[in-house]
Amino acid sequence: MSDELVERVIGGLRVRIDRTLCVGFGDCVTAAPDAFILDSEDIAVFRAPESIDRACLLHACASCPVDALTVWDEQGDQLVP
Repeated sequence: MSDELVERVIGGLRVRIDRTLCVGFGDCVTAAPDAFILDSEDIAVFRAPESIDRACLLHACASCPVDALTVWDEQGDQLVP
């Protein structure tokens, strides 16, 4: 995986940030400030996503207006976007 694609498995969900798509709107940060922050380039990065519940994490990922956040469930089914 390249530096442009960053993934973590959080509570069985595979969450990917596509740094090439993120433009720094910060909707994910607004929805879940414990899970995401914007780095020095105003690109979303993981903070502590394991500290929030599944529903909040899914909502935060779905809030991205440019679909820079993708989520798959335990079976590999894409949930977001």
